[in-house]
This record gives sequence, C-alpha cells and structure tokens, in this order.
Amino acid sequence: MACVSGWRDDFDGPELDTSVWVPSYLPVWSSRTAAAASYRLEDSCLVLDLPQDHPLWCPEEHPTPLRVSGMMSGNHSGPVGSTIGQQAIFVGQKVREEQERFEGFLTDGGHLEVRCSMDITPRSMAALWLCGFEDEPERCGEICVVEIFGNAVRDGSAEVGMGLKQLRDPRLVHDFAAPRLPIDPSELHTYAVDWDADEAVFTVDGELVRRTPRPPAYPLQVMIGVFDFPDDATGDPAVDRHVPSMRLDWISTRPS
Repeated sequence: MACVSGWRDDFDGPELDTSVWVPSYLPVWSSRTAAAASYRLEDSCLVLDLPQDHPLWCPEEHPTPLRVSGMMSGNHSGPVGSTIGQQAIFVGQKVREEQERFEGFLTDGGHLEVRCSMDITPRSMAALWLCGFEDEPERCGEICVVEIFGNAVRDGSAEVGMGLKQLRDPRLVHDFAAPRLPIDPSELHTYAVDWDADEAVFTVDGELVRRTPRPPAYPLQVMIGVFDFPDDATGDPAVDRHVPSMRLDWISTRPS
C-alpha cells in the first residue's frame, strides 16, 4: 500500500476528482446510492450540504436518526454478509454492499490542512478527520482535524474538536478535546495537523491549540462530512428547515 505525503485539491475543476474521492459516506454498511453525498462544486470550492429531502443514513441500524453528506478518500470491504469494513457502527455489523478496494489518498504522516467554513445550527455539525484504512482490523484509529457542533457556537466563538479517537485500536490512547476558540466557523478558517509516530500538533489559522502523543502510524484516509440529528429538532422552523453545509476551499498535504 503506497502512502502519499504531498497532495492538494483546490476543487477548481468542473467535476469532483473521483480518482481521489468516493462521494458517499461509508457505503459498505448501506450502498453507494443510499449513502450518496449531496454536493456541488462552485467558485473553486466543494460544498457538502443536507437538503430537506436527504435520506437517513443506515436507518435500520444506526441507534438514532442521522443524516449525513460525506466523502472519503479510501474504501474497501469484504463480501456481503462479512464483517470486513471501515468504521463499523457496532461489533459484528455486516457488509450490505461489497466495496472495491480504493486508495484515492492515503497518508501515514506529515502535514494536512483544510480551509473551510461551516453553516450549521444547534442540530447539525461538520467535520474533517483522518481514519485508519483498516487494511488490518485494529488499524482503525482517528486523527480529528476539526469537528464543530452547531450547539457549541455562540457569542463569536466555538468549541473546536480535535485530537485522537481510539475506536477499536488497543494501541491508541483516546485524547480528544474541544477547546473554545474565538472564531466564527461560518467564516473561512484553516484547520491543520502535523503528525508522526511520536506526536500530533493541531493548529487553527496557524496558532497552536493542542498536542497529543503517539497518534496512529499506519495508513489513514481523509473523511469529510456534514451531519444532521433529527432527534435534536428545536421546533423553530428557522433551525429545523435550515440546510446545513460545509464549504471547502482546499485541502493540502505535505511532508513535515
């Protein structure tokens, strides 16, 4: 498996680069069609959104109603009925649609940054993270570059989630936090991580925010997504009928 350290997507072309991206969110547990992203390319940006008629993701198995518009730079699975797949909801979850092995972009260290904005409400969130390709089942940990919930945005500031998520990797220590920063996520900001086998360093607009020791040192793929939680409906039409979105100006990586 070849890992790439230098890569950039400016979303300048007329169409999404499908040599890098799967425009669907974890289709192994559903299907590419049922889990397809709602997106468009405009003004040299990728816009992911969740229109009112966007279907629920994995409604038969997800414990609470969830809508997702997401993309991923890697994908694979075992045959239908097996348990070989990425980021399973629960242990023993079975493959519903077999996925061909796809290595659009994988990396095992260096620098990654994203320039993006988020239009979210108290019932939605947006995120970009790196997760294990899971070529081996325990290689499933995450480096979260940015995760912001709309209910944590107020008074010109936001709780910006970043750090390591252990999931089912016994070698990884869960080290995730969401410090409150004086930023408006509806405006463009640059979220970045530098990492090697010893340490991950997280920055926002070039300012150091967190350090975490011993991040994953195996092949990771990029995941991006906008999420809506119907159970958190507020009764306010301005919130409940809002179309949450994430606008990505560019994603860039390079060796540290």
